[in-house]
Amino acid sequence: MNKRELGVFAALAAVFLLAYFLNFTDSKIQNAVMEAFFMLQWYAQYHTLACVVPAMFIAGAIAVFFSKEAVLRHLGPKANKIEAYGVASTSGTVLAVCSCSVLPMFAGVYRVGAGLGPASAFLYSGPAINVMAIFLTARVLGFDLGVARIIGSIVFAVIIGLVMAAIFRRDDEERTAAVMAMPDPPPAKRSLWQTALFFIAMITFLVFSDWANPSQTIIEKSDGTVMKVSVLQKTDETYRVQLNEPLGDLNKGAKLTFPTSEIASEKDWTPENYRWAAWVFHHRWYFAGACFLAVLAMVWAWFDRQELGEWMDQTWSFSKSIIPLLFGGVLVTGFVGALIPEELVASWVGGDSLRANLVASVIGGMWYFATLTEIPILEALLGLGMGRGPALALLLAGPALSLPSIAVIYSVIGFKKTAAFVFLCIIMSTIVGMVFGWFFV
Repeated sequence: MNKRELGVFAALAAVFLLAYFLNFTDSKIQNAVMEAFFMLQWYAQYHTLACVVPAMFIAGAIAVFFSKEAVLRHLGPKANKIEAYGVASTSGTVLAVCSCSVLPMFAGVYRVGAGLGPASAFLYSGPAINVMAIFLTARVLGFDLGVARIIGSIVFAVIIGLVMAAIFRRDDEERTAAVMAMPDPPPAKRSLWQTALFFIAMITFLVFSDWANPSQTIIEKSDGTVMKVSVLQKTDETYRVQLNEPLGDLNKGAKLTFPTSEIASEKDWTPENYRWAAWVFHHRWYFAGACFLAVLAMVWAWFDRQELGEWMDQTWSFSKSIIPLLFGGVLVTGFVGALIPEELVASWVGGDSLRANLVASVIGGMWYFATLTEIPILEALLGLGMGRGPALALLLAGPALSLPSIAVIYSVIGFKKTAAFVFLCIIMSTIVGMVFGWFFV
């Protein structure tokens, strides 16, 4: 039985054991099941079409239209390390997207021939160095955490990439040889500037469609209750929010879930320095639409039917292998998260001990945080006693890892490389969190 078949067997066995032993009459289990499907619905409504699907088309285009020679020259194992790791480790400042968008692009460049080191650096830095998230971290959680987050993210990306490349050097060389042995593709039918413009338009579309709202929300319920909140999750039927101000007997940071039918009105409250970002969020579909029309015009003018067919084939190949793993990971995250009270998590990460930092790194590496939602969640945990070192550890481990992303990474690079990547992210986050906690209390 090969590794892929073992993975399928393990998944089937896990589903069987859960179905066999879970007590579905228990109210906690019933609530966790509902929370899992609410989270999946939220993910489908707010992340799949605006984030995952565009990223699949970009990944398919990378696999078809990127020359293997160009990828090997700039991102291959023998590429100039300063250039390769410099670009890969700072890509998040340009992309400003979540891990769901980065994963397909990582799979695309890796399939074309990018070295494991630069590809791993890109995989970590893409979602980690979100400029808006960095600034909001500094404003809400403290300047020290904001600075430490951006420095740690860039340094982590380079170190993780270099260590991955060193550990799996022989595998990388064999894979590069296999890529080079493949028949050369026909000469490009477009100039370099045309290809560059095509990818810029697609990536810009993704950036705008996945643009996060930096605002808090003021909600007035039908009974007259007014609350200032951060919206953590919403669907057509329910809202899950976190209070940003005390409300009656509820403290700041308390989480509430209520049906949308109880909402009389809602409006944004945006800090002055982030009004431009909120303005972009509310007009994002105009910008994304302009980029989409530009892509369609370029496709009409510059591409033939055969190329489009190959592009769609590659896009479908990525979609059928990645999207089910993302959906499954989100479902599991929602189920497990509903079973673990936030107060219990806070008790695990109190202070700045080795255990607290390690637990925070593991939680960050397992949980799925939509862009910017990690900030109010951490604010609440800090209020419950979480140490600042563990807070940084979670911020460093969280963006690049989650159960959905780990499943996808495994499908692309296999068990050993995925285990090494996850181990490096968690251990490095733990160490840096401990050191940070010694100096900033």
